[in-house]
Amino acid sequence: MRKQRLLKRYRRNKRVAMVAVLTLLVMASIELSVWLLPFGLLLAWLAHEAWFADHLFYSPSEDYRYRFPDHIEPIPLQTAGGFWRLELSAAQLDLDQATLVVQVQIRSSWLGLLFDPVIHIGNDRQTFERGARGVRYLNLTGQAEHLQGEGLAVHCGFCSIMPDVQLFAFNQSCPRTQSVLILAPHADDAELAAFGLYSSAEKVRIVTLTQGEIEARHYQRLGLGKTEAARLKGRLRCWDSLAIPLWGGVPQADCVQLGYYCMQLTAMAEQPEQAFGSKESGETDIRGARRFNAIDLPADADGLPTWNNLVADLAACLEHFRPDVVVMPHPELDPHADHVASTRAFFQAMEQSAWQPEQLFLYANHLHDNDRWPMGDANTGVALPPALVELLADDLFSHVLDDQQQLDKAMALLMHHDLQPPLPFKRQLRRHIQRLLAGRRWPKTGDNEYLRKAVRRHELFWVRELPPRRGDSIPD
Repeated sequence: MRKQRLLKRYRRNKRVAMVAVLTLLVMASIELSVWLLPFGLLLAWLAHEAWFADHLFYSPSEDYRYRFPDHIEPIPLQTAGGFWRLELSAAQLDLDQATLVVQVQIRSSWLGLLFDPVIHIGNDRQTFERGARGVRYLNLTGQAEHLQGEGLAVHCGFCSIMPDVQLFAFNQSCPRTQSVLILAPHADDAELAAFGLYSSAEKVRIVTLTQGEIEARHYQRLGLGKTEAARLKGRLRCWDSLAIPLWGGVPQADCVQLGYYCMQLTAMAEQPEQAFGSKESGETDIRGARRFNAIDLPADADGLPTWNNLVADLAACLEHFRPDVVVMPHPELDPHADHVASTRAFFQAMEQSAWQPEQLFLYANHLHDNDRWPMGDANTGVALPPALVELLADDLFSHVLDDQQQLDKAMALLMHHDLQPPLPFKRQLRRHIQRLLAGRRWPKTGDNEYLRKAVRRHELFWVRELPPRRGDSIPD
């Protein structure tokens, strides 16, 4: 997997750097003073925690590489007096409901090596990597009125923007009135990626693939063994997948829990007829996780956690719910093993199903290259993520969340049991150091990193059209 290779290279380079620093400190302490070694080690550790602890697996000076569909042509912007405005020839475009993306050339100042470069646009701000230099993409969705009128005020912190600025407008409409099916590999993925979207839509169903039972050490503090803790966590997260969507207006009857086991989907895909039980709970029958489902599914017959059963279950969900739009992980951007396998299973299910949706809305809750994206503070905008390998030319849709929706999304995430455990002491200490030395801030709603990354004014989706095919043979 690409992310594992990048992580391995990152750790190797970090070990080499640590050995080099230690060698220099030892040599300096021998020549100058023995006290230089502990003092130097302390400074090196503080510098690492403040400025070098991010998992950034590429050079900040690299360009982001996006290729948009041929029908999306760039619109030049006037960039005078600290304002961005549409040129007169483009001022009559209907951009109020469009997803607006601006391509810029960014250049960090020397302070941008210590503090996160930030661009303030109108009533929003968007943040990039320290030392960022090259092509980046800002999200102006929701600010078309000012762009077409008096202009958007733009100013930079710890960076500058080159004068050549191009606007791309995507006129993908919001699927608010369509039938939407959200595919969630784990119990919190629907809320992380699409709470604002699904809480605004009229007809939403959510299908969660796994129980999410592994990594249950937090529950061992209750005096439970590893197996019992995993079973408790699985039960809690199954409940989360069915109950929490009600906070966004989706009743339990429209939520389905398939009950497969965490981090086993890839192995299942390689041996489609072989059953793969939980790595930690010891369970091998998925029917216990399905007892609250409102629909019958093929795997209810034997309860075996096999790939063939998973694909059949997804095909049955397609035929039962008949969605126009499926919201699911991006097959190229999101590298999480369960997310990749979920997407693979869905495409196989479409081959078996007589029903096919019209569109896919693809999301990325994880990235190959940058574990901090979306960068910057909670409740700010979402710029396009790093794309160092050119992606397919997809349309974009950016859903805008108002203040109340952002607060509701934060509360939905706080309900998830997997996002409730306190941060380890090491991470708490790192945050204090970064707050003091690097000027970073975290939201008051909670400590989990997803409350910073996911609670934003935008939810971003890549949109793919599917060739028309309708299941006329499916009975009503």
